[in-house]
Amino acid sequence: MFECSTCDDEFWDQEDCDDHMDYYGHWIECETCDREFRTRTACNQHMNALDHWAPMFECEKCTATFSTQHAASQHMDAKNHWLPTIPCETCPMKFFTQQAVENHMTAKGHYKNYCQECRRRFMNENCLRQHLNSKIHRGTKISCPFCQTGFVTASGVSHHLESGSCPQAQVLNRDSIHRIIQQLDPNGYVCKKQIAWHDEDNATYSVTDNAWNGNCWACYLCKKGFNSRKALESHVNSPVHKEKVYHCLKRGCPKEFSSLASLFNHLESESCGFIRFEGVQRIHKQLNDAIMGRRMITRF
Repeated sequence: MFECSTCDDEFWDQEDCDDHMDYYGHWIECETCDREFRTRTACNQHMNALDHWAPMFECEKCTATFSTQHAASQHMDAKNHWLPTIPCETCPMKFFTQQAVENHMTAKGHYKNYCQECRRRFMNENCLRQHLNSKIHRGTKISCPFCQTGFVTASGVSHHLESGSCPQAQVLNRDSIHRIIQQLDPNGYVCKKQIAWHDEDNATYSVTDNAWNGNCWACYLCKKGFNSRKALESHVNSPVHKEKVYHCLKRGCPKEFSSLASLFNHLESESCGFIRFEGVQRIHKQLNDAIMGRRMITRF
């Protein structure tokens, strides 16, 4: 007896069985190509050999499967079987709506860049790090060695002295501080090794009307524009265009700096990974002690 592979009909000879399967369309079809087979076993062997199994789309919640994504979506719509897709920035939980995840992260403090103490969210990791290293969290524990004014960072103290702002050390400025450090740093741990150092006069430069280009006050060196004459004067009298005389303390880091303040700012940003923020303050103290005691600078 010959059986139809689709229904329960039986036939005495193969030809009659084939005629029946032709008439009723009872051949087993490959899920991908146009091939037809008399038995499910033969069809499965073909699809296994040629990887002709049709893709199956699963319901996100139950075990139902479908031949198209549209069918699967219709099922999940009808049964409410969609899974939440919007993730929390910190924990594994997911939510159906952005508002739901926002409510969760606000209640749990689960924002990725979030200050738990201040309950504030920040745009990115760098903004959060700047906040955590600000006066709010660090205080003003670093003092000027001359006037004892408190600063949050080593770069703040350095800028205070290099700009000649300290009322108790007005003889100090960027050039005089560099000369002292250069004398105490023969091995070049901080300073770039130079054949000679030519003093850069600390004169104050004035901006003339020629700097106005019709749209802004422009620096003739870097072409950067400013909204006011005063802003441009601050720019041209800053160390921005001065010679770079310091280098990063990390071997292999190519960064160079025109002021001690900018060197410390680089280290405090942790951008090159040489040292953590807290360690920068220790290096500043070592350097300050060497300068005050006129001792040679050793490796940090």
